[in-house]
Amino acid sequence: MSIGKRLVLATNLLCFSFFLSAEPGPLTPHTAEYQVNYGSIELGKARYQLPNAEGNLYHYRFDSDVSLLVLSDRRNVVSDFTLKNQQLTPMRYIHNRKGTGPSYQEQAAFAKGQEVVHSRYKDERAKLPYTDILYDPLMVQLQFRLDLAQGKKELHYVMVKSGELDEYDFKVVGKERMNIESGSYETIKIEVIRDNTKRQTFFWMAPKLGYLPIRLTHFEKGSKQLDIKLLSYQFAQEQQTVNAEPLSSKVITPL
Repeated sequence: MSIGKRLVLATNLLCFSFFLSAEPGPLTPHTAEYQVNYGSIELGKARYQLPNAEGNLYHYRFDSDVSLLVLSDRRNVVSDFTLKNQQLTPMRYIHNRKGTGPSYQEQAAFAKGQEVVHSRYKDERAKLPYTDILYDPLMVQLQFRLDLAQGKKELHYVMVKSGELDEYDFKVVGKERMNIESGSYETIKIEVIRDNTKRQTFFWMAPKLGYLPIRLTHFEKGSKQLDIKLLSYQFAQEQQTVNAEPLSSKVITPL
């Protein structure tokens, strides 16, 4: 896999791909920061932020800055959505990508009442059908956490991604204690269901932290390609604002 593809894969998994109460919920306001590695090489960091809702309107933000040698990939993603009966409904999604290679923006406006999604990916516009439950690539992870908290077994999601409708399925592998640099966590291990075993992706999520992702590993042909681990997290009941400060990245030259 080329260096450029590694950076794109890392940020895509992060996008898809992570409290003051004893056991916070998935929608408790929080910030979580992650370290992104390719083997022993540090690519950079990523941050998720969910501030307090404005009434029933939620804003979820993702920022990443990863680099390797002279290549870089910086992303800022924002998702707006509402909540009803533990079901999230998307409203607007904006994804900005900059760095090595072409920069681009992806946007989606979800008009559920008109049963249409107005999508723009790079320079292409499209109208997609909105006839069932849909998600965007960022807020879908919060729905995923809500579903796990409710004990759901069928984990199937359809999202608008790259100007198309994309489907993903997951399965619960089992319980596992995860020991990483930031701590020791009791987790639920999740696997992405794929048509073949050439690619495998696993998540470890902590139920006592509102099913916050603790670790993600991705394998290509049995070899670990990416390792994304939780560095720090903070849950808060008090008013929290989105921090738009850029993440610092660390460029590592492999030996």
